[in-house]
Amino acid sequence: MSESQGELFAKAVGQGRSRHIYTVSQITQDIKLVLESTLGEVWVEGEVSGFGKIATGTAFFTLKDNASLLKCVIFYSHARNIKFELKDGLEVICFGRVSVYEKAGQYQLYVEQIEPKGIGSQQLALEQLKAKLEKEGLFSPEHKRPLPYLPSRIGIVTSAQGAAIRDILKVVERRFCDVHIIISPAQVQGEGAKEEITRAINDLNLFNAELPLSERIEVMIVGRGGGSIEDLWAFNEEIVARAIYNSKIPVISAVGHERDWTIADLVSDVRAPTPSVAAELVVPKKEDLKKRLDELKDDLSRTLLEISLRFQEDIDDLAYRLDLAAGHILELVSSDFQSAARKLMLLNPSLLLAQYRARTADLARQIYVRIGHYLKLKQAGFSGLLEKLSSLSPLNILGRGYSITFVMPQGAVIKEAQALNPGDTIKTRLHKGEVLSRVTEIEKSGAD
Repeated sequence: MSESQGELFAKAVGQGRSRHIYTVSQITQDIKLVLESTLGEVWVEGEVSGFGKIATGTAFFTLKDNASLLKCVIFYSHARNIKFELKDGLEVICFGRVSVYEKAGQYQLYVEQIEPKGIGSQQLALEQLKAKLEKEGLFSPEHKRPLPYLPSRIGIVTSAQGAAIRDILKVVERRFCDVHIIISPAQVQGEGAKEEITRAINDLNLFNAELPLSERIEVMIVGRGGGSIEDLWAFNEEIVARAIYNSKIPVISAVGHERDWTIADLVSDVRAPTPSVAAELVVPKKEDLKKRLDELKDDLSRTLLEISLRFQEDIDDLAYRLDLAAGHILELVSSDFQSAARKLMLLNPSLLLAQYRARTADLARQIYVRIGHYLKLKQAGFSGLLEKLSSLSPLNILGRGYSITFVMPQGAVIKEAQALNPGDTIKTRLHKGEVLSRVTEIEKSGAD
């Protein structure tokens, strides 16, 4: 402690004879000065409690142990460099300076660095991100898609100058050179690598969506060659993991060497130990294909032969069964035919026709007799009516000496002489013949 600081504390506790009065601000500033000059920069370990963050990105929390609490603050300029997620209950080691927040009169630790206790910050960040993505289902087997067999178009996301792209192209050329390769280059380590990889994956998907179905990329390889954990870290970033998960194209992750595992490996549809193995997974050897085709051809020939033999056996068996069935059916049909023939004889149209003819002749005779009888009855009645009509006929009366006179030319019957005038022509009808006369004189009846 300096001499001036000693004098300050001596006065504060009344060691001096003169009375000196301080303001609150002076005391607070002096305490701040003492703390900053005495403690300086320190490392402090404890358990995080009451963690919170404001809109500017500044975070506040308390470090605690079994006996005490220490308020802490970490500004955004330092907080953005923390790779893991701060949360309550986490044991950490904080580096910073102890000072006083003058407005509250409260001492606190202004944190500049934080490390998880007992584990590296990168490893903790990795474990936290794994737990988060697994909870969301990004590692779920149900989401993983099968790889296409012998794709005609393969997309690759890696560095254009790295060993990975050379290894992949070498394998493809050696195994099946007819495959079409589309490269979306990206920086695969260092600052900005995670954004580059994400962009390259999204670019291939956007490009693919604009192509006809027959020309689309069928599978994508995302990766790089080996390196340190820091070199591979871009493939442990959340933004890359989500780009792989959301890809419409199936993804093979090929990061580093066989011993290296990243979050990209967990999210992808298939994980390959190396970029070369990734190429081997999607591009079979042409020789292997030819060998496999020959094997399939042999299998097909054997299968066809077996089927042919079985088919011939089945045909023979069916023919035998058919022959037995035909004989049985013939017997049944013959029996049915004989029964039907007997029934048909009973219903023979010629027999029925003879019966109908005899019946018709009998009915005709009955009709003829009945019509003759009916005509005789009608004829007798008609004769009687004729006799009655004849007896009442005026012509028969004329036959007894009577006549009928008509005035001409009207033809009206004359019933009395007064209806005529001298000079009229009259016609008299007799029993036989008619007489025309001219009236010369009319004699009136004595009754008048």
